[in-house]
Amino acid sequence: MASSGTIQLIYLQDCQSRQSSRKEVMARLPKPAEGSWTEHYGLGTAPVSYEGTTSPEYYEVEREAVFRRSWLHVGRVEQVDRTGAYFTKEIAVLGTSIVVVRDADGKVRAFHNICRHRGNKLVWTDFPSEETAGVCRQFTCKYHAWRYNLDGSLNFVQQEGEFFDLDKGAFGLVPVHCDVWQGFIFVNFADEPEQPLHEYLGPMLGALDGYPFERMTERRVYRTEIKANWKLFVDAAQEFYHAPVLHLKQNPPALALPMQDNGFEAPYYQIDGPHRVVSTNGIRAWDLPEDKRKRMDTITRSGLFGAWDAPDLGIEKMPAGINPGGCEPWGMDSFQVYPNFLLGIWSQNWVMSYTYWPTGFNSHVFEGTLHFIPAKTPGEYLAHEMAGVAFKEYLLQDANTLEATQMMLESGVVNRFPIGDQEVLCRALIEETDRWIADYKEKKGIS
Repeated sequence: MASSGTIQLIYLQDCQSRQSSRKEVMARLPKPAEGSWTEHYGLGTAPVSYEGTTSPEYYEVEREAVFRRSWLHVGRVEQVDRTGAYFTKEIAVLGTSIVVVRDADGKVRAFHNICRHRGNKLVWTDFPSEETAGVCRQFTCKYHAWRYNLDGSLNFVQQEGEFFDLDKGAFGLVPVHCDVWQGFIFVNFADEPEQPLHEYLGPMLGALDGYPFERMTERRVYRTEIKANWKLFVDAAQEFYHAPVLHLKQNPPALALPMQDNGFEAPYYQIDGPHRVVSTNGIRAWDLPEDKRKRMDTITRSGLFGAWDAPDLGIEKMPAGINPGGCEPWGMDSFQVYPNFLLGIWSQNWVMSYTYWPTGFNSHVFEGTLHFIPAKTPGEYLAHEMAGVAFKEYLLQDANTLEATQMMLESGVVNRFPIGDQEVLCRALIEETDRWIADYKEKKGIS
């Protein structure tokens, strides 16, 4: 009789035999694709420096060169689903707070969250540093009751006659450039954005048009502060080299143990301007014999990769940007929108989004959101809950490891690190950020 380990390995090999290999995927690219992904995209192959994650000086330049100039994701239109609905966002990397609101004309707007009278924070509840949300007809400052319309114009000044030649038209809220793509709200803090949002996102993200993000209104939101540079967490989500090791116990043993020995390789990577995507094959736990699955996965019909029973998306066919490498079977696409936003689209018809907000050179606030088509039955809701539990578990595993990484990077004991071809997008992120900083310094005349 074959051993359990032999059965597991045979099962894994059978799964892999049905999966697209890197060579097969690269052969389908529109231009010659010999060798590695790293060479295909013309990136260097030498060991890399992680100075950009340990240098306070680098971080200070990065704040202006990257975060003040790029489009930053701050929320979803469902958060401002009616006139007067608003939420605030703390943007520590730029030392400000904003309020995002839907005005009387239905437009989504963003403003710096500051009263024009004496500089008090305009919108907050019990604790000034905490984010808040609500619905209102106008914004009223807690300090001296100056009032602002939803379009940011100043409409009332307490004891206005005591001021000197006050022109209310000149003292509206300070606007922040704001635009919406596929229901995702973005802001830009430059005096004038270098590109409109849709142009900035480019063709790779544009090819997602038509995906029904607007239907995924059942959300689970998680937020935590991590004592590690923001780019380290971006890296964790754009390579799967670590998955069979760090997340070993989340997979059923029949899948996990063979992958631990043989590894796991994502077959497709794409770089489009500053943005990137990695796509994976799908090894499906529900294909396993019942005695090889995790019991709770079987009970809830859900787990690490979401609910087993995918809901109907209500579209005739997937947009061209979904599964761009033609992976078979397809697992998920992890789109990295530069600098700090991830959009993960799963074959089981749900979405996750990550945003990483720097709070210092060695710390950031992580926000993760799971987006589902609303459950219609208790069983579907339970499946979403199970997916959320699995999400929090691998999030904790990643976060804990990243803090350990940050600690030792700061030791300076090693300053050059070899990275493999599965980490091609990690290399691309380092090079892209260095380019933004070099461009900024050139434009500012900084040596």
